[in-house]
This record gives sequence, structure tokens and C-alpha cells, in this order.
Amino acid sequence: MFIIDQPYVSNLFRDTIIKNRYKLLRNQFAVSSGHYDNDLLSDSEQMVESYRSNNLLYLNSENSIEWIVDHLSFSELPQHINVFKNKVLFRDRVREMFPNLYYKELDVNELKGFDIDNIKKPFIIKPAVGFLSLGVHTVNTNQDWVKVVEAIEKEMVEVKSMFPKEVLNTTKFIIEEYIDGTEYAFDAYYDNDGKPVIVNILKHVFASSEDVSDRLYLTSKSIINEFKSRFQAFLEEVGSILKIKNIPIHVEVRVNGDDIIPIEVNPMRFAGLCTTDIAYFAYGINPYEYFMERKKPDWENILKSKDGKVYSVTILDKPKDIDANVISKFDFEGVLKCFEKPLEVREMDIKRYPIFGFVFAETREDNLVELENILKNDLREFIKL
Repeated sequence: MFIIDQPYVSNLFRDTIIKNRYKLLRNQFAVSSGHYDNDLLSDSEQMVESYRSNNLLYLNSENSIEWIVDHLSFSELPQHINVFKNKVLFRDRVREMFPNLYYKELDVNELKGFDIDNIKKPFIIKPAVGFLSLGVHTVNTNQDWVKVVEAIEKEMVEVKSMFPKEVLNTTKFIIEEYIDGTEYAFDAYYDNDGKPVIVNILKHVFASSEDVSDRLYLTSKSIINEFKSRFQAFLEEVGSILKIKNIPIHVEVRVNGDDIIPIEVNPMRFAGLCTTDIAYFAYGINPYEYFMERKKPDWENILKSKDGKVYSVTILDKPKDIDANVISKFDFEGVLKCFEKPLEVREMDIKRYPIFGFVFAETREDNLVELENILKNDLREFIKL
């Protein structure tokens, strides 16, 4: 079963539902999209009965979490979602895995008066329940704190109306010690026996140590082979603590030597805004079918033809100092010229969301300079005011 909602549904996602005749909740977004036959759409009562039978549910958007809370309270699903979405609660539940990690929850009204003198720096502050990199900041010195708090207050006003509180809570924040290492994101699901299955692994690349954006994610044969077993073991340990089954998740971690430290775990979906589709472009893996049909990637055969290739997701985010209301056009054709082999471009409404869209691309390993260039590009050359 699927529930769809704003802000974005990809063609692969939509076509997967139609091709396989998966059940879809009849809500305003599903009906208004005009892509789905009436016999695919089910009302809430039918969806609840179906969930009782198979426990398989996927959301393209965390906007639909509220429906789960309202209609599936008889199950453990709302509680599991709450543990994952609330970064503080998740840290509390898996504390035995990371006993020395410092973190603290703060109300937004406590930020200005909070004394950071005795907190080791650098540290990160971000919404306790968040999405993308909205409200995420690095604090290196005491002097940074005042500017960061001012920036957070401004940002939260701008994005408060974009997402429901289940997706982005603008009133609660978490500060936590800066986690050294390389950041990775991966998509997986827990099957009916509570065993994790990984369907995608991405390396999150940053332009600098101060960069906290979501601009660039990479995947390749070498990335998959290096980390699939380690991340599998990590998920098994988390699953054994939380006792979860039949849930798709998108996980973000930092890897430093032998240590794997979680940044966050997002339930009920894979990589946000359907960017998990990079698994399809890169490896022919349809992550939605893999979850629903309980399929497991045959990585040995999948990766045979992937030598020397890197696949990327580039998120075309808006510079923070440009007001979306003064933007008249974004030059997508110009952006595509930055890539030797763009695979797909997806446009979003910059007036509603703080990103112009996405580009999926394939790059030769000996031409990674094109990815370095797009990573450092502030995109102003493509913006017409």
C-alpha cells in the first residue's frame, strides 16, 4: 500500500504503483494528480484493513505521517515513527550503542539565553524533527552562536508553513557534538522477520568543513562494496534494540574508522523527494518494488558492469540570501551542460520549496572534476531575477 502527498512524486514512483496495481489511499493529492484509476484508490477504512493483513505501507512524503497516527494507532507503527523522527528520542533509545555522544534538547525560546561556554566545539544545532538541511548549523566558536540563533529564527519563520509539524518542528532543537568522519546515506527496509535489507548507499559530499547542505550525493560500485556489510551490521544492531519490522527507512550516518554514528533515521520512506530513484538509474533497482515484494539486491551481479562509473544526485538549492519571490526563472538547460551524461532533471516550485530541483547523472571516475565544480557552484549564474 502507498500514500502519496506533497511535495513531489516521480514518474518512477507513479508508474510503479500503476504497473503493479498497488493500493493507494484516496486523498486529495492522489485524486488531483489525475494519474490513478479509481480501482487503485482505497478509502481510509479499506487501507486500515489492508494494513491489518499485510503491514506493508510506504509514504513518498512524511506529510502523511499524520494519517498513520490517526488511523493505525492500534499498531506499533506510530510509536516506531516517533522514535525515528524525534532525534532526541532516537538517541535516548540507542544510547547503549553510543554512550559517549553528547546531545541536548532545547526549546526554540531557550536558544538566545543558552550558555554554550562549557560545550565542546564545534557542535551542530538542528531541529529535533527536521527535513533536508533546514535549520542545520555548525557552531565553531562562542561568537558564532548569536549569529546562528538569529539565522535559525529567520529560517524557521520562512519554512514554518512549508511542512507539517510531523516533518519539520520549528519549536524543538537538538545540539550535539560534531561528529567527525565521512557522511553516508542509505535506504533499507526491515522485513517481516526484522532483518534489514539495503537497497541503496550514497556518499554525501560537502564543499567544506562548514558546509551542511544537501547539494551532492554519490553512489558507485566501490561505495556499495565497501559499506554494504558494515551498514547491514549497524542496522541489525539498531533493529535488535528497537524491535522493528516491515518498515522502510532512510538512514544518515558518519563513518570514522570503525565507528558508525547515526545522524538521523527517517521512517516510512527512502531518500526524500523520490531521490532514492538513483538506485534505479544506477543499478536497475526499483526501491519501491523491492520493499513491497521483499526483494533483495544481488549486488554481485548488479555491480559487474559498473566499473569506472559514478552516479550522482545533485540538489539544486537556492542561495539563502535570495528571496524566492524575486526569482523569475532558473536555467535548467544551463545546469545540464555541467554534466557529461545527465540522466534526468526534475523541476520543483521554488516559490513553495527552497530548491529548484534535482539532476541525476552518470560520470566517469576520471572526470569527477565536473561533480566538484557543481558542488562548489552557488548556482547564481543560472538564476534570473
